[in-house]
Amino acid sequence: MTKGRAIYILTNKNNTTLYTGVTSNIVKRLYDHKNVLYKKSFTSKYGLTKLVYYEVFLNIEDAIAREKQIKGGSRLKKENLILSISPNWYDLSNEVGAE
Repeated sequence: MTKGRAIYILTNKNNTTLYTGVTSNIVKRLYDHKNVLYKKSFTSKYGLTKLVYYEVFLNIEDAIAREKQIKGGSRLKKENLILSISPNWYDLSNEVGAE
């Protein structure tokens, strides 16, 4: 996968907390999350390092619009998105080249 613009959902090892983000470089951003580069961030506080959903876009504007749509949805809608590509909630980082 290229370093494309993307939205993504992270969770922790117990799948109890979800975080939806947007980035122009998913490989770098996942590196940041997995290596806890921002110690006071929400993802660091809750140990959110497991990539369980992502979508790639041609431009950042479309990615931002999709992120807002997902963030506005319920947890159940987010879980259904996750289940659509990761039925067992596996870490998908290797799919985007960010393991």
